[in-house]
Amino acid sequence: MKKLKEMWNNSCFERYCFGILIAIELLMSFTFLGYIHIPPISITIAYLPIVVAGCLLGPAQSAAAGFVFGIASMYKASSSYVMPADRVFSPFLSEFPLGSLWLSVGTRTLFGLLIGLAFAVVKKGKHNRLWRIAVCAIAPKLHTMLVYVSMGILFPDLGYGYRTALHLKWRDVVFSVICILAVQLLWSVYHSDTVQNVRLCINQRIHNPFTSGKMNLFFGVFEFFMVCTAIIAAVYFSQRETYMLQQHGVTVTPMISADLLRLQIQFLIAFLSLNFISIFLLICIYKYMSYREYRGEMDDLTNVMGRRMFIQYCNKAQKDVRADTAQSGWFLFVDVDYFKEINDTFGHTVGDQVLREIAVNLQNIFADAGRVGRVGGDEFAAILDRPISQQVMKQKLDHFLECISGILADRKVSCSIGAYQFVFPQSVKHLLSETDYILYEAKEKGRACYVIKSCVAEQR
Repeated sequence: MKKLKEMWNNSCFERYCFGILIAIELLMSFTFLGYIHIPPISITIAYLPIVVAGCLLGPAQSAAAGFVFGIASMYKASSSYVMPADRVFSPFLSEFPLGSLWLSVGTRTLFGLLIGLAFAVVKKGKHNRLWRIAVCAIAPKLHTMLVYVSMGILFPDLGYGYRTALHLKWRDVVFSVICILAVQLLWSVYHSDTVQNVRLCINQRIHNPFTSGKMNLFFGVFEFFMVCTAIIAAVYFSQRETYMLQQHGVTVTPMISADLLRLQIQFLIAFLSLNFISIFLLICIYKYMSYREYRGEMDDLTNVMGRRMFIQYCNKAQKDVRADTAQSGWFLFVDVDYFKEINDTFGHTVGDQVLREIAVNLQNIFADAGRVGRVGGDEFAAILDRPISQQVMKQKLDHFLECISGILADRKVSCSIGAYQFVFPQSVKHLLSETDYILYEAKEKGRACYVIKSCVAEQR
């Protein structure tokens, strides 16, 4: 259970899909989208998002969607103009409030849980596609069974029970076919290469300098503005409807006024559901595009940041640290010694492998302190925004030189390193020029070594 919870917490895409399904559930529950009218019957399909959530996400999500469906049903059943038989779904209008609460909310939540568990079992077995179709086929009847059996137990005077639920009609086949087609279609779309590529991009849990926190703030403020505007509009139109009816000679009682407001709230929820779907899709598109831009700036060979991204990250790091903290950091230049000779002697394939191994070792040694970038053909850089003593830096650099020395069996690989200790914030131009000068000193000393200097030019 703990592992599943961690997986869910680290999965942005699944959370967005869950939010969209909840919004669709509300939209279908409060509009005619949740019903198909084929005279003389009306086919309810408002539970489809519950089945989809169970199939694509899991039992917890389908149970939550069922709970939302139940709340919506209870809200609609609490109006004064509903059919007498539908009032049993409202704890405010029936004579058995707890029974009505179970009938409207409990049965739908249980339905979502059972469907989610059924899909979870199916995924672990063989022939899961056929079993998935079977679960979709019985889902409508299971929903009907739970509702009718509960009505028979809690409200026996209505004449419903398990016999009513077991009675098969041709419309039950229509229910099942719609459920199978809808779920299978969404399953195929969800598991398509395009959607899975988007999913992987959004779920990447790495630092992406192209993702701006200001955009998240923008989405939040925009959504808050839309909610406030919609609420004001709902209240306004409810009052205008009351005034319009009075102008036409219709006596508007407090009950009628309350029902008018209730209808406006119903329209409000449907409108906000559409709005939330749009926001979720915009966030997904934004994160997908920002990650694509991020990957485009990564160095394909070594899988570290390219020069432009690294410089951008350095600029951001200077802004993120408060100037009054006097926090120290490090800037490193790492140049591969005699790399041209390695290429000429062993070939470019071996040379590429040397660069990859150096990048990996740099990332492993400094992963807890900063970021690494490739700023030239055989030159790397690193910025460390965590305070590290010069003694610890020496240990890390010694360890790095030792690790890379054995990359090739027939030749020792080494690097010249310039390490500059500075105090935040500093201009990136100054860091580049100062560290480049220190790197030059390391090369002058015969390469295969490092030179460390602090902001007070203390050489170690």
